[in-house]
Amino acid sequence: MATVAITPDQNIITGEIFIAAPPARVFQAITDPQQMPRWWGAHDMYTIKDSKADVRVGGKWSSDGVGVDGTTFHIDGEYLEVDPPRRLVHTWISSYRGPLKTVVYWDLQPQPVHNLHPRGPRKAGTGTLVKLRHEGFAEVPEAAAAHGDGWKRVMGWLVAYVENGETVDTRK
Repeated sequence: MATVAITPDQNIITGEIFIAAPPARVFQAITDPQQMPRWWGAHDMYTIKDSKADVRVGGKWSSDGVGVDGTTFHIDGEYLEVDPPRRLVHTWISSYRGPLKTVVYWDLQPQPVHNLHPRGPRKAGTGTLVKLRHEGFAEVPEAAAAHGDGWKRVMGWLVAYVENGETVDTRK
């Protein structure tokens, strides 16, 4: 389960979750515009209908979606740092928050995965510790709480997709 915290000044959201897959697989899931609409969202909340990504420093990304009530939304930004499969940094501007421009940092750290064997634990592969940081909410602190709840859901959806192949359509 993801852990998410908001700094006392309400400016920064931090989150962490472990995914039993290598960093390259996680990086692919968060940058591939064909995969993102498959896992990011839920039919009882919102779904992503279209996603675009030019994954390079200075490249643009965008996602268009629709809420359960039929309200459409648009999110976009620019890639500030791209270091596959270790780090991704991009801006975040959403239609539902007006001109607020924030920055999202994804740090993917390889972690050994062990299995139990009769002679003790043995390395079975490599997983990923995902550390997320979303900053820039000082001007609109109430947005930090909403985004904090959102990131907790998103990280859970990411784990379900990468580890189990669960999509918006198949997730319970």
